[in-house]
Amino acid sequence: MGRRHFIEAGAVALSAPGVLSACGSAAQHLAAGPTTPQASPLDPFASIFGVDEAMVRGALAELTSRGADQAELYFQSSRSTSIDYEDGIISRAHASVDLGVGLRCVVGEQTGYAYTEELTRESMVAAARTAAAIAHGAAVAPPQRIVHDPLAASRYAIDVPWRDVGVDRKLPIIQRAAALARAADPAIVKVEISWADAESRVLIADMHGRLVFDERPMTRMYVTLTAERGGERQTNRANIAARQGPDFYSEENLQRVVQQAVDRTMILFEATRPPAGEMPVVLAAGASGILLHEAIGHGMEADFNRKQISIYADMLGRQVAEPFVTIVDDGTLEHERGALNVDDEGRPAGRTVLVDRGRLVSYLHDGISSRHYDVEATGSGRRQSFRHAPMPRMRCTYMEGGPHTRDEIIAAVPRGILAETFTNGQVQIGAGDYTFYIKNGWLIEDGRLTAPIKDVNIIGTGPETLRRISMVADDAQLDTGGWTCGKRGQSVPVSIGIPTVLVRQLTVGGENRAS
Repeated sequence: MGRRHFIEAGAVALSAPGVLSACGSAAQHLAAGPTTPQASPLDPFASIFGVDEAMVRGALAELTSRGADQAELYFQSSRSTSIDYEDGIISRAHASVDLGVGLRCVVGEQTGYAYTEELTRESMVAAARTAAAIAHGAAVAPPQRIVHDPLAASRYAIDVPWRDVGVDRKLPIIQRAAALARAADPAIVKVEISWADAESRVLIADMHGRLVFDERPMTRMYVTLTAERGGERQTNRANIAARQGPDFYSEENLQRVVQQAVDRTMILFEATRPPAGEMPVVLAAGASGILLHEAIGHGMEADFNRKQISIYADMLGRQVAEPFVTIVDDGTLEHERGALNVDDEGRPAGRTVLVDRGRLVSYLHDGISSRHYDVEATGSGRRQSFRHAPMPRMRCTYMEGGPHTRDEIIAAVPRGILAETFTNGQVQIGAGDYTFYIKNGWLIEDGRLTAPIKDVNIIGTGPETLRRISMVADDAQLDTGGWTCGKRGQSVPVSIGIPTVLVRQLTVGGENRAS
């Protein structure tokens, strides 16, 4: 079945300043890749994407024909599978494949972007012509040859790719997790397992003739439980995720995620809402990193600062937290959900210290912002797929351990709460105002954990919360859940983490018992 040509005749302005895009109807999904061309310097990648060097050079020549500060082709071939297992049966299963190329031309702070799902010479040149419409300067000479740049590191190599793993191997894993959950407590009346595995193979060719290939696996499992006791029902969940293969689902990992789901669900029968008001809040190690990511991390992405949206826009070099606070965004952590070998501009994904001993020392940069600030890019240019232009995004964002212990922090709180698991929340990137919903936690009284709590909102401002961190424990850990970050309509996988942290005062939206 042939692919439909769909590059539109005109470009459509999406946002200021100067983002252009051309796209059309979705192409038909293909079970197999395109016809393999004759051997070329792109091999073995030609067998995946069906392109040769002449096609790539021709598209780059058109893309830079009116000038460019940055230009690249981003090829992507991806496949994914999801399975929903409920009450002993598969209630839903879905598989998809996708293939295409995005073409970007950057001039100053303007971006022209187009994509096509039809990997022919004609379609790629038409898309390149559309993306180049923003430029009005002298042509940039295309690369004379395309040179493959091997990866400096492989952070998520797996023994068996997901494309070679059938349902006959996945289903027993799902069934084992369900059996563990059903056997954990007689009060559990419903078990739901949500499974996903995926892989994305990307090929990035830039205007300098550099070619980078990366193969990115991903998997995650959600365990959602409903328990009933005395006519009351409670529901909660836990999940694990990583850039791993099927061996990730060891008996140990299955038991761990199931036990987390059981513990989080059963404690809700005993939990109540705490009193509302201003009080100290202890953020538990691991999953509380979502607050660090959302309320603080986004404000340190360079595009928000370049456009003077973020409150951190004029704070580089300034003290923004206590000297024992260090915040890092790291793409090099092996097999982590947010790990990358290279970012989606083809740059090595390294480790970026954002806050060093309380001082703001860097933003997260892509190619556009690094030129604006005259600094090196941090390997943080990310995109959801070939249909999207990259922008600065977080990868694995965490706070490093501090000089205190968890017990010291709990003992330092006369009356407050411990936040353990979070569900949803809202953040205003500019000011950093946020509200987060805590599903599980504990009341702290006289320096001791005294009673479980649930259904609590905490409200604050990111920069102010950062300044109010008064103790940081030495138990830093990453959360292994399937976190996904949304920004400007694009979603990418990320990792989060934090040690136990004391924020000396936040607004807690609990229960107003006086009323």
